Amino acid sequence: MRDIDRRQFLALSSSSMLGVALKGVVPHPAKSELRRAVVPGRAADHTIRIGTGLIEAAPDKILSAVTYNGSFPGPLLRLKEGQPVVIDVFNDTDTPEQLHWHGQRVGVDVDGSAEEGTPYIPAHGMRRIELTPGPSGLRFYHTHNAAKDNLNSGQYSGQVGTVYIEPKHEPGSFDREVFLTLKEFAPSFTRGGDMAMDFLTPASKVPELVRRATANDRKAKGMPPGFEVGYDVFTINGRMLGHGEPIKVKRGERVLFHILNGSAGEIRSLALPGHRFKVLALDGNPVPRPAAVEVLYLGTAERISAIVEMDHPGVWVMGDLMDDDRNRGMGIVVEYAGHKGKARWVKPGLSHWDYSQFALSRAPTHTPDETFTLLFEKQQSAEHGFNRWTINGRSFQMSDMNSMDPDPLLRLRLGLRYRLRLRNASDDIHPLHLHRHVFELTKFAGKPMTGVHKDVVMVGGFQEVEVDFTADQPGLTLFHCHQQLHMDFGFMALFDCH
Repeated sequence: MRDIDRRQFLALSSSSMLGVALKGVVPHPAKSELRRAVVPGRAADHTIRIGTGLIEAAPDKILSAVTYNGSFPGPLLRLKEGQPVVIDVFNDTDTPEQLHWHGQRVGVDVDGSAEEGTPYIPAHGMRRIELTPGPSGLRFYHTHNAAKDNLNSGQYSGQVGTVYIEPKHEPGSFDREVFLTLKEFAPSFTRGGDMAMDFLTPASKVPELVRRATANDRKAKGMPPGFEVGYDVFTINGRMLGHGEPIKVKRGERVLFHILNGSAGEIRSLALPGHRFKVLALDGNPVPRPAAVEVLYLGTAERISAIVEMDHPGVWVMGDLMDDDRNRGMGIVVEYAGHKGKARWVKPGLSHWDYSQFALSRAPTHTPDETFTLLFEKQQSAEHGFNRWTINGRSFQMSDMNSMDPDPLLRLRLGLRYRLRLRNASDDIHPLHLHRHVFELTKFAGKPMTGVHKDVVMVGGFQEVEVDFTADQPGLTLFHCHQQLHMDFGFMALFDCH
């Protein structure tokens, strides 16, 4: 991903030399071209083209990145639950690609994970995908390529798009919807830089996990911190704060925000001064107990749908609590009708994120058929300066997939209910994702709960979380940390369900 001077961009845009100066850049196809199928039979309902495009985050920050249909974010796909769709995916790049339908119950042939066996979309080729959307709610699609040390690849690129699967009944009344995708660009490697963890509650740590990490601390034995990834450009819907159109509202409106953290590895917060978010759904799934909060927190790949009552007129910054990140672009202006001037930011008071505030206040009512314990550990700087991650002592390697019979970590029986006890023996927060299934949070840092269904959950440093799921999707299912750097260096495992 690279910066392009704005004058160069405007000059190129007005000349026939654009295609020569930016070799490989795919122009945004016309609408008629997006609907055209190149294979016989039924015409595609949607077409997605993977290719290089330009992202004008700000007048002096024009980025070249791999995108969907030439822009960021990719096109919003509004689908109907249970109504089959045909999607043609063209890959105009030189690299085979995967397109993952995050949060949907689909077969391994279309899920978009090479680890599970999904065929690649060949370089300069295409795949026709047929799927039946579900479950309803806010989902998304993104690349699932490994990046390793290539910061132009995988989720570091601009390959993110939102899917909204229309529910039969909306969870709340509202006047209009606004979709927001939070995403950083211009990544670079850094050493160290632990992320703050004090927003997750309960904040209790498991002493045994702390002791285990201390005993294996390679840093204390003289090893340098492993590589991390930092960013220079922060955007909402591809624009830095103060650039692009504000969200224009009227007093008395009820606005339903659908918010996606499309980051490759950052945890995000979001606040709108003087307003509260009434959370209706997490990861697209309605919560049993909607609750109003001042600040939203989203781990990588988490989604939140929340209603805001527009009852505090003015011009405001909706932005991240981190001053550095917000000042470098992680925000968007909300402007009331009849109000002009500079957007104001007022930092909210101390807040915490507790999944149980949206749960039913009782212990889980279901007994799992079997419980598995998964232990996550970090080997500092163990792989060419990068941290290596293990699950139950095993570090996933894509070379494992050369075998026709990959050795899954867990073997499951179709239709049974399983409990995963997730134990984090590191100081990092891990947003953990289970493909092709939805799970129920049954315990978070020692607090029992029920009724909150998700496909990503943040597990705090030295904490333990329990989730239940029914193995209702046959075949291989991928489980991993959704931070690109972690999954690339071992933090993945396969479950086999038959």
